[in-house]
Amino acid sequence: MEVPTYRLGDGTALPAVGFGTYPLKGEECVAAVLSAIEAGYRLIDTAVNYGNEREVGEAIRRSGVPREELVVTSKLPGRAHAYDDAVASVRASVETMGLEHVDLHLIHWPNPRVGTYVEAYRALVDLQAEGLVRSVGVSNFTEEHLGRVIDATGVTPVVNQVELHPLFPQVEMRAVHEQLGIRTESWSPLGKREAPFAEPAVTAAAERHGVTPGQVVLRWQVQLGNVPIPKSATPERQRQNLDLFGFELSPDELDAITALGRPDGRLFDGDPDTHEEM
Repeated sequence: MEVPTYRLGDGTALPAVGFGTYPLKGEECVAAVLSAIEAGYRLIDTAVNYGNEREVGEAIRRSGVPREELVVTSKLPGRAHAYDDAVASVRASVETMGLEHVDLHLIHWPNPRVGTYVEAYRALVDLQAEGLVRSVGVSNFTEEHLGRVIDATGVTPVVNQVELHPLFPQVEMRAVHEQLGIRTESWSPLGKREAPFAEPAVTAAAERHGVTPGQVVLRWQVQLGNVPIPKSATPERQRQNLDLFGFELSPDELDAITALGRPDGRLFDGDPDTHEEM
């Protein structure tokens, strides 16, 4: 299945839908990533905190898909934000995955209590110049955090991966990203345990277009310009989550789904180093 791509601020391409790997481990992870690649996913998202970088690398090797066709993302944990620690963490990720480079490396979260995320970002920028990292981004950053790393390095993150789903549509943050030229990636794009699949705005659109509620929500993500990173270990569900480009939601349908957002809609507010879901 052919997936459209976006051109990022640094000139690299990013598929419009990715495959998330948390909390997959062991052979289940290898099998799931392998079937996702076979289904057509070309953006694979992992992290040090997920504990499955080795399995992701193994699946990539087994897939037989040319390495240059895949965009592999990993993430720097909050405990490795000192400059030398960040460099060592990225080198370890590349070695663990058995790759020559990582296509997109993110700071998993700003770890504001420590406040050294600018050092971590500078390390990623330097590793990009070295060629070990193709593109540099962040995750769970606020407008203030983005401003600090951009001011300090002159390099704008190509993406910010944030929690984003119909109950937490991140309208203001998406506007900030648009202004800065940052592509929004969505973790927990379906809303996980509070997925709004029974909401009339979703069910009506699903019936109208002859698709599943999950496909409606992911299509909503795509039409907003977000890059959703859904996870499923089931091949059929993987294919459904990628089959989003044969129908289009109307402006009214988009607005109705966005209107599901609520102040308490976010699923998690804490430390990603102890909550690996991110």
